Amino acid sequence: MTISERLRALVWPRKGFRRGPRYMALRILRLSSSPHSIAVGVAAGAASSFTPFFGLHIVIAVALASVFSGNLLAAAITTALANPVTIPMILTASYELGTAIMGPQGSSVATSADVAHMIEHLEFSALWGPVFKPMLVGSLPLAAAGALIFYPLAYQAARLFQSRRQRARSPGARSTS
Repeated sequence: MTISERLRALVWPRKGFRRGPRYMALRILRLSSSPHSIAVGVAAGAASSFTPFFGLHIVIAVALASVFSGNLLAAAITTALANPVTIPMILTASYELGTAIMGPQGSSVATSADVAHMIEHLEFSALWGPVFKPMLVGSLPLAAAGALIFYPLAYQAARLFQSRRQRARSPGARSTS
């Protein structure tokens, strides 16, 4: 394989970008749980993906799914919604929504240069008020919205998938012509 082929494969997968998400969706739909349980797991995974607690998304999703009797594997798989492509958008949206909810008196606004300086000098406690607090406040409505959007979608998809699968497996489903 030449260097140009390797670079192309690194930037653009040979089988395309749709293969991974499609595989994950089918993996979730093939779970042997009720559509409600699968949908609760997917909603828990989606909700945890909108939080700024990167590295803890699976733990949060599994805990939420466990509390609400959802499928734990569906919750864990769905946390992949927070990936290197979506993380900047999630962080920006949660920060902007948090500052809008809290208002100017709720947090001191920090410029990107201030944030970079604090991170460079490991002043993480100084980031709480201007950055982390608004992100946390803004992530809560985003997480709730994500769960409310993904639950009905996952429920319908699981219900349809399972009913089609059951029809295909039932005797007499195949007609011989």
